[in-house]
Amino acid sequence: MQSIPFVDLYAQYLSIKSDIDTAIENTIKNTSFIGGSPVSNFEKAFAAYLGIDHVIACGNGTDSLEIILKAWGIGEGDEVIVPAHSWISTSEAVGNVGAKPVFVDIEADYYTIDPSKIEAAITSNTKAIIPVHLFGHPADMPAIMAIAKKHGLKVMEDCAQAHGATINGKMIGTWGDASSFSFYPGKNLGAYGDAGCMATNDVALMETCRMIANHGQKGKHNHIIEGRNSRLDGLQAAILSAKLPHLAKWTEARIDRAAKYTELLQNADLELPKVKEGFKHVYHLYVVKTNNRTALMQSLKEQGVETFVHYPTALPFLACYASQGHKPEDFPNAYANQSKILSLPIYAELSDESISIISDIVINAGEHVFSK
Repeated sequence: MQSIPFVDLYAQYLSIKSDIDTAIENTIKNTSFIGGSPVSNFEKAFAAYLGIDHVIACGNGTDSLEIILKAWGIGEGDEVIVPAHSWISTSEAVGNVGAKPVFVDIEADYYTIDPSKIEAAITSNTKAIIPVHLFGHPADMPAIMAIAKKHGLKVMEDCAQAHGATINGKMIGTWGDASSFSFYPGKNLGAYGDAGCMATNDVALMETCRMIANHGQKGKHNHIIEGRNSRLDGLQAAILSAKLPHLAKWTEARIDRAAKYTELLQNADLELPKVKEGFKHVYHLYVVKTNNRTALMQSLKEQGVETFVHYPTALPFLACYASQGHKPEDFPNAYANQSKILSLPIYAELSDESISIISDIVINAGEHVFSK
């Protein structure tokens, strides 16, 4: 029986083995384990890639969200608007600075926050909006920025799943007042451990975020504020610098892999990913919708294909937000997706043969289920 993993990070490593090995060896040789040139070099390279003035490395993507909120002075009594469908880091960061996450439903076809529903969620306590570019498809930043400007709100883009995505040619991560990136190993640009960064054109924000991430220091032992320890280590920075030149190629490969799926599955009893005109979807995940997810997952599992659900419970319905008392009708799109969404394997090295095998299983499983 064939085995097709959800993501194959070893295959990626083999494709650039010499680059990675050299990066690791040089870091060890120079003992550049905390800070130093590996980190500053990556910050400069990633800023150039995005086309933004400042990148501030930190320990992970969740920290980057929280540090930016703290740098903006958001805390007790404040509200921050977040999408109802995301990984918990988005809303967790809001709660961890003492503010309240206010959930807004998503656009059914794109899984990102619905701009038409944002204004109804704004109150006198609202301070910011965190749009998430979920699964690799950008949130509607032109519409979101217009709303934010009208109401005087900050915007932080959560770019954890969308490195390299664009809207009308403009990079995600450069639309808002600030942006957050995760470099968790499975991301489109991933380290070999936890890693993250913040990005902004705001000099004052950059300086504050950098201080918070490094114990509130501005220079050694000069602690201006109480901060935290959230530093990107040298090994991860070196690995990311080695990978970054390959990101554009990997992105195009992901788009090509997604197109292959879409071609083979167009007649399957599934709802396939959609892309807004002018938006570049970078397919961190290839997510389909099915009314028979359990049976389809089992069919794929039995034939060696790994799948996941991202995410089985929408944020408002998690136990940690039960006190907000949300009902399914509050977020109909996010609620409906809980039982339908399924992520199929996708990565740059995924072969045509593997996609054909997966597609055949999906089609055959559908015919079996729906014929009953």
